[in-house]
Amino acid sequence: MDLGVWAAVQVGLAQYQPYLVGSTDKTRAAVAVVLGPTPEGLQLLFIERALHPDDPWSGHIAFPGGRIEADDPSPRAAAERETLEEVGLDLSGAEYWGRVDDLTGHMLPVVVSGFVYRLEKPTPLTLNHEIESAFWAGADQLRDPSKRTQYRLQRRGEEQAFPALDLLGPNRPVLWGLTFRIVRQLVAWMEPDKA
Repeated sequence: MDLGVWAAVQVGLAQYQPYLVGSTDKTRAAVAVVLGPTPEGLQLLFIERALHPDDPWSGHIAFPGGRIEADDPSPRAAAERETLEEVGLDLSGAEYWGRVDDLTGHMLPVVVSGFVYRLEKPTPLTLNHEIESAFWAGADQLRDPSKRTQYRLQRRGEEQAFPALDLLGPNRPVLWGLTFRIVRQLVAWMEPDKA
């Protein structure tokens, strides 16, 4: 069940002072990094976004979350609101572990804040129209060298390659971009000698 590596993440987060992006004209978004008990042990929740022409992350693997609205009292509250809306998961009773670094998008003018939670018991998910599917992935999958791959993207007439993880298998989306960068922060606490 590999609880030791997740305990290392919890300790790492408790001692960590995350990098926070100050005032910016970029769009602000927040995500919930949710650990939950599954039959295979403690695992991270991921979503596959539904295909939609107006969604720049259409079809991508992500954490539940979205844009911070003007009436959200904080980025953390926005992550919790979006998670409830997207997957029907109420994080108000979850154990809050801490915050990871704010990340700025390489492709889009966005700043994403991530907040880490642990659920005590299995909770059913109710996906809204924005979400194609949801799945759980364990620490062993996130650290498995055989899962490492690249996401290739045509941009401005050139092909660019980004580090990625293949969690779902052939002909399915890979984990890359901002979500990959958040996962990399967590894995660094699991494997401090490789950070």
